[in-house]
Amino acid sequence: MTIRIDELDRKILGELQRDAAQSLDDIARAVGSSKTPVWNRIRKMREGGVIRSQTALLDPEALGLEACFFVLVRTSEHDAAWQAKFLETLRKRPEVMEAHRLAGDIDYILKVRVSNARAYDLFYQALIAEVKIHTVTALLSMEEIKSTTALPL
Repeated sequence: MTIRIDELDRKILGELQRDAAQSLDDIARAVGSSKTPVWNRIRKMREGGVIRSQTALLDPEALGLEACFFVLVRTSEHDAAWQAKFLETLRKRPEVMEAHRLAGDIDYILKVRVSNARAYDLFYQALIAEVKIHTVTALLSMEEIKSTTALPL
């Protein structure tokens, strides 16, 4: 189901991205509308798949997950069975925050959050034990410059 998104919807989405825990009254006030139309638009956008879920953003460092690695994966395997096994393996690993299949020389890039380099090595050893991978390159993020979940509206 494709729904049309107008300027008011974009304002509502902006408010939800800023703080999804705020009340309908606060959202309505911020976007210059009233509570019922805002609620109806949010419901429509949920039903239409524009709003996938609401969640809390946690501070990884406060939880001891101080190391962020970007993992570049090259494979010599490109058949469906290998890919299914690889994707299943990634989905089971809570350390994998993001995974993307790429065009170009690198096949996949993973964003992995762990406590330290030893924890990354344990993740790496488990990954290569489950799936045949041609090469893996791990890049440690020294500093997070920008991180957002907000889409440009």
